[in-house]
Amino acid sequence: MRTIPLIAALLACLLAPLPVALPARAAPAQFTHPGVLLGRAQLDVMRARVRAGAQPWKSAFDQMMAHNLASLSRTPKPRAVVECGSYSNPNHGCTDERQDALAAYTMALAWYVTEDTRYATKAIQYMDAWSATLRDHTNSNAPLQSAWSASSWPRAAEIIRYTYSGWSQAGIDRFSTMLRTVYLPEVINGSNSNGNWELSMMEAALGIAVFLEDRSAYDRAVARWRNRVPAFIYLDSDGELPRTVPGSGLDTRSEIVGYWHGQTTFVNGLAQETCRDFVHTGYGLSAVSHFAETTRLQGQDLYPEIADRLRHALGLHSKYELGTAPPSWLCGGSLKRGLGPITEVGFNALHNRMGYAMSNTQALTEQRRPAGTNVLFVAWETLTHGGAP
Repeated sequence: MRTIPLIAALLACLLAPLPVALPARAAPAQFTHPGVLLGRAQLDVMRARVRAGAQPWKSAFDQMMAHNLASLSRTPKPRAVVECGSYSNPNHGCTDERQDALAAYTMALAWYVTEDTRYATKAIQYMDAWSATLRDHTNSNAPLQSAWSASSWPRAAEIIRYTYSGWSQAGIDRFSTMLRTVYLPEVINGSNSNGNWELSMMEAALGIAVFLEDRSAYDRAVARWRNRVPAFIYLDSDGELPRTVPGSGLDTRSEIVGYWHGQTTFVNGLAQETCRDFVHTGYGLSAVSHFAETTRLQGQDLYPEIADRLRHALGLHSKYELGTAPPSWLCGGSLKRGLGPITEVGFNALHNRMGYAMSNTQALTEQRRPAGTNVLFVAWETLTHGGAP
């Protein structure tokens, strides 16, 4: 009878092992542009507020336009090889590269608000000059230098490419090649150095992936970021000791304590570099916020995954940045403050959008408005993200 083979075949299908689940893909099916740190809705609100004279955005815009990075007479200083040692010593093009990338971003923002084509043209001048010249980064700080610069370049490029018609296809193609061949190899594999390094590297990798519409690079950046954020910001739910990144080699309590700069008491929001100084901690927290902001624009929104860590971290560091004396168990009772202009993006996302009460972060953010630039990779975030949609 023919029914017997048919039944056997059906049973074989039902009893066969299920296929192994593939890793979840993070990249969107279709990328949104502009979509690195800022989207069209945020840009439109920024422009409307500035033109209406609304505060604090008008004063934030004026502050930006008074800065040297917004000068139309400023000229790019590209190099074929940028050499950056520890703490940028030697400094062969390090400052020039970072500041030119930020200048391109500043010009892109100025273009969008004013619709004065001189600013768009100037942004293109910076991007074209570097893409025609840069070939490599060398010395010990090459990955971090690449990360800081490549965090700013895609922000500028996304705005100009998708809101202005004057950037030539040849220029876009050459800039894309620079991102893919010079920057992406320096950042995509991450680092087992201090957490702010890898977080900035992943911010850069994500921005590059969006501009290039590179889904593989996007997925790799998200996967590494998801490992690094819990290893950078502690929560009580992690247990007695902070979490570590797989493959970091931090296998014992003493190794973890050493990596956390001697801190032995762990509380919600403590960061891996808190006891080093607030400056480097701020770099890491800023990169966490920037990364999540870009994923949100791309339709994924990773803020909910890290909301508790980020809100506690911003709150703890804001509290002490505002002047509260540290207890003896925290970094031996001595803190090196200097958090920098890094709270606006995370505060807006967590407090304004998600509804978390963040009194310390709010006090610090409002006290220091308008937020300026650290002239590394953070710039003008009261203007761009203060109360942004």
